[in-house]
Amino acid sequence: MPSAHVDTFAQDRLPPPEQWPQFVFDGPGLQFPPQLNCATWLLDRHVAEGRGERPCILAPGLRWTYRELQDRADRIAHVLVHDMGLVPGNRVLLRAPNTPMLAACWFAVIKAGGIAVATMPLLRAKELQAIVEISQASHALCDARLADELLQAQAACPTLKQLRLFNGEDAAHPLAPDLALEPAMARHGTPFANVDTAADDTCLLGFTSGTTGVPKATMHFHRDVLAACRCWPEQVLRPTADDVFIGSPPLAFTFGLGGLLLFPMHVGAQAVLLEKAGPEQLLEGVRQFGATVLFTAPTSYRKLASHPQSAAHSPAAALRGSTLRHCVSAGEALPAATRALWREATGIELIDGIGATEMLHIFISADAAHARPGATGQVVPGYRAEVVDEHDQPVPDGTVGQLRVIGPTGCRYLADARQTRYVRHGWNYTGDAYWRDADGYFHYQARTDDMIVSAGYNIAAPEVETALLQHPAVAECGVAGVPDDERGQIVKAWVVLHPGQTPDEAMTRALQDFVKQTVAPYKYPRAIAFVADLPRTATGKLQRFQLRQLA
Repeated sequence: MPSAHVDTFAQDRLPPPEQWPQFVFDGPGLQFPPQLNCATWLLDRHVAEGRGERPCILAPGLRWTYRELQDRADRIAHVLVHDMGLVPGNRVLLRAPNTPMLAACWFAVIKAGGIAVATMPLLRAKELQAIVEISQASHALCDARLADELLQAQAACPTLKQLRLFNGEDAAHPLAPDLALEPAMARHGTPFANVDTAADDTCLLGFTSGTTGVPKATMHFHRDVLAACRCWPEQVLRPTADDVFIGSPPLAFTFGLGGLLLFPMHVGAQAVLLEKAGPEQLLEGVRQFGATVLFTAPTSYRKLASHPQSAAHSPAAALRGSTLRHCVSAGEALPAATRALWREATGIELIDGIGATEMLHIFISADAAHARPGATGQVVPGYRAEVVDEHDQPVPDGTVGQLRVIGPTGCRYLADARQTRYVRHGWNYTGDAYWRDADGYFHYQARTDDMIVSAGYNIAAPEVETALLQHPAVAECGVAGVPDDERGQIVKAWVVLHPGQTPDEAMTRALQDFVKQTVAPYKYPRAIAFVADLPRTATGKLQRFQLRQLA
């Protein structure tokens, strides 16, 4: 397929073909034309077919139709191309909370043939710098309220030459004058002709930290976006154009991108975007917008459904009999107790699922009618999954092993030697330990690496250790995830202090605050134990499994 990318950076950094996973396109609707721009299908198609006046994006005090979102995306695409010099294949960093303007920016990048690099709004300059360096991002569209950390990163990133700010007071910033996006948009009023990209042109980079704390960029094509829309949503969730989606995951997570933008627009539905989406805001959002589909993590469901007396008295009890009809849980393991608590409070059975940034979205799940407590679900049509032993051989049902999967999406890391760890023998190895029962339901056991999954966030233990070691009081430290009823896991640190330092509550708070200022705040250690030494091998390697045993 002829690529439309003038900038071949992504194409040149795909893994060699022998390291690619096997791709399977034998599911429904998984045959794609050679040339494909996914924005044409997800957005422009609705306007062209007469649905332009249907509501599309909702937010407090705001309601955009499909035509209005298209107009804004077209204007931003013109700014990217004609004012900022973007050529197809350039990487564009996106930085904002979940807002309508972020959605418009995402579609603008795709329309222009660029590659969207969405980032978590909580990331600090150091973390943004790493993402810019790996992706060699040349352009950025940033919420003016989050500009400070990006401007710090830009100073150390020579490739990042073009920046525009939005959603500010005239989107101005004292360190970046004359960079407001909205006035530039006003100068462009003609429709934008979407770039005729190839189906296998990269359109987004999803970043995941892995176990080392060094980010990996996962490369997804235009066809991958539509494949994700045609598998789990159509086969398990089964939404309609009358649905209203709401949720908490950031659009920078592929869980959030799918659940709060791609999947509703695939069927011509509505999406509610909330800048803050804690349990209270979600509850109010469901009421205010008449939401029918909710996406959030098990931690949030448990907080909503918990009450000292019973779930029947919890905040979530108010949702019983409401407009809400589907509740989707992903991002971390769903405890059977949380499933039962939610069902008691609301009368709604949770839809669980496992996905991965490498796979783009959910590939094992079960709808509400076929859900089983303690099981994630069955393989989503279009995918295949196996549980294998350390020799990569399938194990009998009931035996714990490594989960591997193939389907129409799969892992392609951008120029990263870790490709051969995730993809072996054509299969994607997710790093999860599972067992399968006789009915084909997959049951989650644990992560097979040192990733900490806390309240839906993936946190790499070495990254937290690096932050702690920058504090002058810390001599040594080790970090691991420990079980927690509310968050699934929490980050715990075992710290050896320098002589003369006091291991008290004041020191604990000081270290926690220090980590919050060094990396994204959700990564800070919620528990700290002061110890005399750490368990290490003869070669000096930290033994994290012994830390977990200490807990």
